[in-house]
Parts: sequence; C-alpha cells; structure tokens
Amino acid sequence: MRQQIIRQFHEGHCLDAHKVYGAHFEKENDKSGVRFSLFAPAAQRVQVSGSFNSWNEIDLNREEDGTWTKFIEGIPEWSLYKYKILKNDGTWIEKSDPYAFSSEVRPKVGNLVVDLGGFSWGDKSWIGKRRKHFDEPMNIYELHLGSWMKRDGLFWMNYEELVHHLIPYVKDMGYTHIELMPLIEHPFDGSWGYQAHGYFSLTSRYGTPKQFMHLVNQCHINNIGVILDFVPVHFVKDDFGLRYFDGSALYEYPNEKDANSQWDTMNFDLGKEEVRSFMMSSASFWMETYHIDGLRVDAVSNLIYWHGNKSNGSNEGAVAFIRRLNYYLNVRYPGITMIAEDSSDFPKVTHPTTDMGLGFDYKWDMGWMNDTLKYYALDPIYRQFHHHQLTFSMAYFYSENFILPLSHDEVVHGKGTIINKMWGSYEQKFSQVRNLYLYMMTHPGKKLNFMGNELAQFKEFDEKVELDWFLMGFEVHNRFHRYIRDLNHIYYYHSCLSQKDYSHKGFKWIDADNAAQSIYCYVREDEHSCVIVVLNMTPNAFEHYRVGVPYPGLYTEIMNTEKDIYNGNNMCNYFPINSEDYPSHTYLQSINIRIAPFAGILFECRR
Repeated sequence: MRQQIIRQFHEGHCLDAHKVYGAHFEKENDKSGVRFSLFAPAAQRVQVSGSFNSWNEIDLNREEDGTWTKFIEGIPEWSLYKYKILKNDGTWIEKSDPYAFSSEVRPKVGNLVVDLGGFSWGDKSWIGKRRKHFDEPMNIYELHLGSWMKRDGLFWMNYEELVHHLIPYVKDMGYTHIELMPLIEHPFDGSWGYQAHGYFSLTSRYGTPKQFMHLVNQCHINNIGVILDFVPVHFVKDDFGLRYFDGSALYEYPNEKDANSQWDTMNFDLGKEEVRSFMMSSASFWMETYHIDGLRVDAVSNLIYWHGNKSNGSNEGAVAFIRRLNYYLNVRYPGITMIAEDSSDFPKVTHPTTDMGLGFDYKWDMGWMNDTLKYYALDPIYRQFHHHQLTFSMAYFYSENFILPLSHDEVVHGKGTIINKMWGSYEQKFSQVRNLYLYMMTHPGKKLNFMGNELAQFKEFDEKVELDWFLMGFEVHNRFHRYIRDLNHIYYYHSCLSQKDYSHKGFKWIDADNAAQSIYCYVREDEHSCVIVVLNMTPNAFEHYRVGVPYPGLYTEIMNTEKDIYNGNNMCNYFPINSEDYPSHTYLQSINIRIAPFAGILFECRR
C-alpha cells in the first residue's frame, strides 16, 4: 500500500499522500512508535527532533525518490517535533511538517504527534443521504469561528463549546449549511486562514482534532451541512513553512514572477505532479477525517489565469489540477459539494469534467452581488436609469449553477456592512435591506450570508472581536433578526423557491421593464407551489397597483417587509386577494394590491 501511494503521489493522482507522509503511530517488530516521513528530494540530510528526546536530532534515511523516513520507538501522543533540513549550500533550515495533523498555537510553529483515529461518529445516516441540493433549499451561513461568539465576550470558544451555541442558533435561524472560513493552520490571525502553511493541520486556536470532529458530528446529527474554505492557490512566505522547503522551489514556481502572488505570498506550482497530489490529498483528508461535506475553493480566477488576469493567459497546469481535483473527489465522496469562488467569465465552471468543464457544482455569482449592491446604494431618483442592474443577472443565470453571495468580502476593508451600503436615512436603510434580502431569497440560486448580516451590524467584520450581539437589545435590530429568521423559513418550506433554481421553468418575469416606477414583479414556481414577488425600489406608496398573475385563484400575502413586527409601517395586504379577469402584464388574470414604500412582498398562489 505504501509503495502504491508513493507511486500515485509522483504521478499526480494521489488522494492519500498523508497516509504515508507525516508522523504516524505504527508498530514495527512488535515495537510501538512513530514513523516520520518527509518528501524533500533536494535535501542533503533531514533530521527530526522533539520533546520525546530532549530535542536531540535524529537522522532520517533517504529513499530513492527523495522521501526521507525513520521509525522511532516509544513516542507518546501530543509529543512536539520539528524537522531540520541540510540544503545544497551547506546551511541548515528548520521546517514544520507539511503533513502534520496538529500544530502548536501561534506564534509557536512546532508540530504535534496525534492519533486521529478512535472517534465514534454518529452521522452515518447523514453521509448516506448526502447530496448536492440542486433541487433543494441551500442556505449557507458563512462564519469565522474565532469571532462569531467569544467566551465572556473575550476569549475564543473551543470547537466543543461552539456545539452548544452555534448549532442551536443555526437551526433556529433556518440555515441549511455552515461555511467555515479556513481552519487550515496559519500563523497570522488577520489573514483569517487564507494565508496558511499546515494543509493537514486543523488550527489549534480553537481546540483539538477530536473536538472539531464532535462539532461536525453534531452538525450532521442536527441536519446541518459543513463546508470548509479551501485555499489551493498560495501559501505563506514564513521561513518555517513550505517556501524553498528543501532548499529548492519544491511547492512554488521556480521563477520569482510566477512564484510571488498579489497577497505577498507564494503561489503553488500546480503543474507539478507532487504538488497536485499534496493538494488533492489535503482536500480528501478533510472529507475523510473530519466528514466535511464540501469545499469552497478560494480565488479560482487566480488558478485559471496567471495572477488572476485574463490578459496573462490561462494557467493550463492549474486548470488541469482543478478538473482532476473535482473528478477524483466526486468519485470517492459521492454527494459532496464543490463551490468555486470565481470572479472570471471562464466558461463551464460548473459543467462536468467529461464536458470539458471544471467540475464544480456551484459558482459564486459575483456579478449579481456587485450589481445588486451598487443598485441599492443609489438614490431612488436615479434607480430608473439603472433598472437593468437587477434584471441583467437573469440574462446569464442559466450558464452556470450560481450561489448568491453576501460574504465576508463585502463587509471588510472600508467597504461598509450590508446595511451601511443602503441609500438613505437610518429607517430607510432598514426598509431597503429588508427589501434586498427578499429579493435575494426569491431570486434563483442558492444563498450565502456572512455572520453579522442577520443582525444588521453597522460595524465591519473584525476577527479580533465577536459579533455585535448587544444589538439584539435594540428593537429595530431585534426585529430585523426576526425578519431574517422568518424569511429563511419561508425559503426553506416553499419548494418553488429552490426546486427549479437552474431550470427556465422555475422563474418568469411578470414585469421586468417598469423602470419609471422602479417596481419589479416575477414568479417562482414548481409543480407544487407558486409565489409572486413584488419589489418597490422607491419611497413612493401605491394604494392600488395591478399585477398580472399566471393562474386564477386566491393570492395570500405570506411576507411583507413592511410589517410592523419587522419595524415597518404595516401597509400590508391583510386579506387574501382573488384574481380578476382583468388582463395585465401579458396575463389574462391580475390582482390589485397595496405597496408600501420600499416594500418587498411575497404572495402565495392557491390554484
């Protein structure tokens, strides 16, 4: 088995490199110990030392392919270790193990010998029915575990403590999945995990591997999917990490131009077969070891194009890696979800690899996000001239399987929070952000929202402090929080809002052209249900507004963003409305409704 894995590793088709490389408890010649294995082909010597031998260096033995290995008896679990590598120039460097399963809490950089076996999983039913949710609700809550909620408002909660707070909250709010910002070990808190070095090492900031297993297990038992942010583009430059690992450009490109990224990090050379195997094994490791349900792959445009710029041309080595990664993961883990965070217009991102696609299941709709937030920032006087910004998304929507993201990227670096992006006064901002979320939750595509959005938080994301939970003590924020919860549940329980997301049959404009009044109307439907959506983008009220409807029947208002319970003006449609034989918007039937300023309204049709 070991030789087969090593062969596949060099061929670039390996998902199990971590089962050979790293530090593994083994029994050899009836002696218990740990086998250390490291791939460092340019090294002249490799030594390991640790707390188990008072940090006295022990030489590893070199194998023909550049693997260095040594079995050492009597090493207890949680022993610290590190490597020393003799380079070609005769100098020694200290390195962390690229395949370590656990590491010291930053700023320390030592690795820990841990046994990842023995956890009693209770999620067999969940894994057995795991699916991609193309025709089901998918409402993702993106969060940073270190700052979602802190113990006593000051200290990180560990993974086990989060079970008792995060899971009940996510269930109550009606989210179907959580997406965790990177938990791969990283030295700098301010990178949020996107500049990492330990691709098999769960960050020890929040506890142990078994505690994280407990968190994932309890999520699954409570029918919550777990998606992990994954960063195969680049790694930190820190001397203890992967950079010039064995004295050569083992993980990065050999030339400085391609090696250095825009983030002052090092780009992975994904044209190298061993680097491909390293990265595919890392992805597989998180799914196999921690039962992760999917990966959101960061900065895909920087994989597709050299330095993320289309004018630089396609990076064929990285593109081939993406296809290989998605293909192999889906073969091994049926039902997992692969998501591309991609801002490019590269075709077929979510098409199968057999159709020359990249093989992702979903792609973030960055165009929808940008157009939408720009529109809601406009003074309503000028919105009539930008009416297309909310209709354009449906012109290209069916080209990919899109997720609508209001992610952490939109609430940092001086961009302002979601509510702060809204035009107008304090009260008008709340009216419009409620309208925005009704638009988002009824627009085709799966949903993603970053933590704090549901609180209408005015302060940008800061990894050093927890969310502004104190806002729940203010009526306007408390009512907005209730609104998001109610809207999430409406989305979940009305199949027409998710079942035909990627079919032309699931969405139809009633009126996409009323730029003069800045009102949008559309239908979402499936075989079982039908809803009518009306969005008023101005502070004008309408006591009588006629909307064409596709079916005769009774239309009941099931959500109005201006209900008083959500801090609105309560100008609602209190009673069910029978459709009339009055042609409107190309339909023979219509309903006459009331529309409050900035209102978003959802009517359910009983046919």
